[in-house]
Amino acid sequence: MSEGIALHWRLIQPRYNLIGTECKTCGKKFFPPRNICPDCRRKSEIAQYQFCGRGEVYSHTIIRAAPTGHEYQKPYVIAIIQLEEGPFVTAQMVDCDVNEVEIGMPVKQCFRKIIADSAEGIIRYAYKFIPVKD
Repeated sequence: MSEGIALHWRLIQPRYNLIGTECKTCGKKFFPPRNICPDCRRKSEIAQYQFCGRGEVYSHTIIRAAPTGHEYQKPYVIAIIQLEEGPFVTAQMVDCDVNEVEIGMPVKQCFRKIIADSAEGIIRYAYKFIPVKD
């Protein structure tokens, strides 16, 4: 599975640390990172931005027929999370009952294993989200 290794290493900072970009001209924040602001275009000044990792569930679905390599996780929730800073991210929800996830639920980022290529292969980690307990 070496075709994904280069891409995996290039995306370590965003995937491991939820790092995106911010347009210093207009203040919009982007995830995944962008090289140019779609509003300011050539006038934009783009800088790296560390997201706080908190947000809320905007939408979600329960995966009951998992793709190859994820069968052991089913059922699981894939959610669209709106981060406090504005951008939307798609991520798996963990450490929760799949039937208790709801729109508007406050969540925070956590760091978890996503998949292993094989017993001897590369293990990929990234952000997932967990409910914020009151």
